[in-house]
Amino acid sequence: MKLKIIHTNDVHSHYDNFSRAVSLIRQHKDKHTLLLDGGDFADFKSIELQGTKGMAAIELLSEAGYDALTIGNNEIFNGMETLEYMAGNSTVPFISNNLLKKDLAPIEGVVSSTIIEKDGLRILITGSSPNLDEFNDGLGIHVSDYKTALQTELERKRGLFDLCVVLSHIGTAADQKLAEEIEGIDVLISAHDHQLYTEPRVINGTICNSAGSFGEHVGVLELTVENGKVTLTDSSMLSTDKAEASSRIADILATNKEKGVKNLSQPLYTLKQPLWHDVVEENPLANLIADGLKDLLQTDIGLINSGIAHTGIFEYVSEKKLIETCPSPLNPTTFEIKGKTLKVALEQSLDAQVCLADGRGPGFRGKYAGRLHISGATVLHDGYRLIKVSITGREIEDETWYTVASSDYLQRGSGYPVLADNRNPVFKPEYIRNVIREYAAKPTFLKQTTNGRWIKGADILV
Repeated sequence: MKLKIIHTNDVHSHYDNFSRAVSLIRQHKDKHTLLLDGGDFADFKSIELQGTKGMAAIELLSEAGYDALTIGNNEIFNGMETLEYMAGNSTVPFISNNLLKKDLAPIEGVVSSTIIEKDGLRILITGSSPNLDEFNDGLGIHVSDYKTALQTELERKRGLFDLCVVLSHIGTAADQKLAEEIEGIDVLISAHDHQLYTEPRVINGTICNSAGSFGEHVGVLELTVENGKVTLTDSSMLSTDKAEASSRIADILATNKEKGVKNLSQPLYTLKQPLWHDVVEENPLANLIADGLKDLLQTDIGLINSGIAHTGIFEYVSEKKLIETCPSPLNPTTFEIKGKTLKVALEQSLDAQVCLADGRGPGFRGKYAGRLHISGATVLHDGYRLIKVSITGREIEDETWYTVASSDYLQRGSGYPVLADNRNPVFKPEYIRNVIREYAAKPTFLKQTTNGRWIKGADILV
């Protein structure tokens, strides 16, 4: 018999592209088709998702006719409560064979696999979620070894299926090893590292494919299944660039945006003074984040790049404004760094071209790296070079290790690679925008945002 698999992955809430993808899907879908997603469909930078606890994504998946999706890191990032709410209310199976709660209890609504029958062919669909390492505990999750979990699921379902499809959100390099080492995987859809395959790869008899990211492409695999053997007969990777947008998807987005805006726009409190923002110049908003991180995590200094924010906040704080201002799902992070390393990064930040450089990195939803902002320290400079960096009146020492409250973005060395030379990182599950919410409501912290920490002039004593 014939079987067609249409698939997407790493859409990341780029629903303008997804709207066009749905039009292509409908052109190519027939009664012999499975429609699958490899995870990171729901990225909570989206107002539509944040304002509906993810139900906008569920409506989109249902309308497009998806048969299943696996759980990527972005489906997890908004917390266990949101994941269970989405999975528990979805008609589309949320699949992960290696994801549990921290206490090893199952996650409500999440299944380890599902079996779908097409013309008498029993198709097992299972999937793997990525290990978020240091973030697991804070997010309340346990992630089992994906290889062991997959083997266990295949053995558990042995004799109940004729064909196996794995939706893997662990990256293409790991997927290649899975295909090489585990027998019984007929089709493997890769995700997580945004790889675009121009044509499928057949590894040890396993048909592997990946459709890039952001809904820019839709993968199509055409198979024949005869006498237990699965053969790839045709394939295509369809660009969504020139496809017509689906009016029904547009309607769902518009309705959920209206809901989301209404739910998120209620003022939490009025600002006592404006928090303006700039990418290159020292500004109150980034100073507030640095101050809040230092206080929250109780470190020697706070450090943040202004590129983490998109705009200032001027009248009041609401959930909508927080998402618009700081959409990156980045986390408060502590680490230790030597004084000499910190000074190199601070001096680099005096260069506007460094501040305006492409800031892309994992979890980053901004454009520019931005100026480094510091709390608990004063930076004396001449506009081009550092003169002295002091903490509570004492000049920092090159070989001394200092504790820093920052983000996982800077801890990894994104934007400022030299900062990756650190030790003992500890990650918190909250978002950086939660720091803005908490500390912009505190008059003392709000007032000190205008106290300059970058002082120009060699004749000024620190």
